[in-house]
Amino acid sequence: MKQPKNRPETLCMAPWTHTYLSPQTERRMCCASREDAQSFEQYIDTKEGSGKYQPITLHKHWNSDHMKSVRKRMMAGETLKECAVCNDKLLNTDVYRSYFNRMFSDKYDSIWDTTDDTGYTTTKPVSWDYRFSNLCNFKCRTCGDMLSSAWESEQRQHNTINWDNPRNNWMKPSIRKQISKFQDNQIEKEFADAVESHQIEEVYWVGGEPLMYDQHWRYMKRIVDLGDGKNVYARYNTNLSRINYRGVNLYTDILSRLQDWQICASLDGTGRIGEYIRTGLNYQTWVENFKEGLKGVTNDRQMRIDFTLTLPGMFEVKEMDKLAYNLDSEILAKVIFSFTPDIIMSPLALPRKLLEEWIDDILESKLCKPVLIDMLTQLKTRPTFEEQWPDTYQESLAKGKRRVLQLESIRKDEFTLADILKSRKEVYEWYQSI
Repeated sequence: MKQPKNRPETLCMAPWTHTYLSPQTERRMCCASREDAQSFEQYIDTKEGSGKYQPITLHKHWNSDHMKSVRKRMMAGETLKECAVCNDKLLNTDVYRSYFNRMFSDKYDSIWDTTDDTGYTTTKPVSWDYRFSNLCNFKCRTCGDMLSSAWESEQRQHNTINWDNPRNNWMKPSIRKQISKFQDNQIEKEFADAVESHQIEEVYWVGGEPLMYDQHWRYMKRIVDLGDGKNVYARYNTNLSRINYRGVNLYTDILSRLQDWQICASLDGTGRIGEYIRTGLNYQTWVENFKEGLKGVTNDRQMRIDFTLTLPGMFEVKEMDKLAYNLDSEILAKVIFSFTPDIIMSPLALPRKLLEEWIDDILESKLCKPVLIDMLTQLKTRPTFEEQWPDTYQESLAKGKRRVLQLESIRKDEFTLADILKSRKEVYEWYQSI
């Protein structure tokens, strides 16, 4: 395809360089893309069917009709609905598209020579985000069963799975078994082949909890042993609850032998509030493991705090700012995903007046980290749940609160969301009124 004079603004390098696989073996162009055509519902029949599991291989996915269409539309300069998270900055102000375009800027010219008019490309993925399972030792209240085995086990134990919801078909024992088999055979082979053929330039380790994955330690050691570490950039999104595995240290035995690396260590609040949001977190252990990583950094980008803003986390913005300042570390700040109005853990669940007043109070404290200011400023421009879903807002809030109370009961929490919200009278009263 002929290269245009001006680079299309909506073009992203991900469809030519990157491959993503969810813990349920769903494939998309990246973790943030919203692709109806590539939903895991495509692999597990949800339309009054048997729930037949029909996964596809990387080979079939890479130049599938959908992926060819994505590339063709991007090259034509179209704005893709699949890329709404970046287009509308739904996650944070530094969008994924910018990351991939910076990371693989040297490959831009070549995509026009290797891609035909249909969107078919002869390029191969060099950036990998394979989530080998939902294995995780945390039960973060902003997460769920799809990304946490601890969540899944809790739901099974307390019989809280809604089996009438077709999106839960993947948890049915027969399908769960098929998924595991596909992961153990096809997925392991795809990734191992990429490692052995020196095909990996960038790898994103996320989960689940990636440092719980045997695959992480095994394949990273193999990359190092093959002498490919000097050519590999590794990114991590981790709860940082462990940094050692079978005598191997993450920092000294793996990361120190790579071209470059980055750890985004998830933390959504300090102390008791942080431990409430992320069930399983030991705050002091997190701090110690983070400081251990700081000993080997060569730039301030390598150890970053990954802060997802939640409703209880609004109380922690100043504390997180202070923590980042004291650690001399940067923050990756984003607002919790909320594509339905029942996510009461989101600040956008608040009425407009309460939200803006709270944001203004925080901003008056003169935060040190510009990214936090940007996040809060941008949050004020986004529609609240009440504005976005006026007809279902109240009903959805009640549903979200019931879910919060159910979890607090199951987990026998002595410190609750209500306890946290008491520090801001008007917000507590709003919560109590739901």
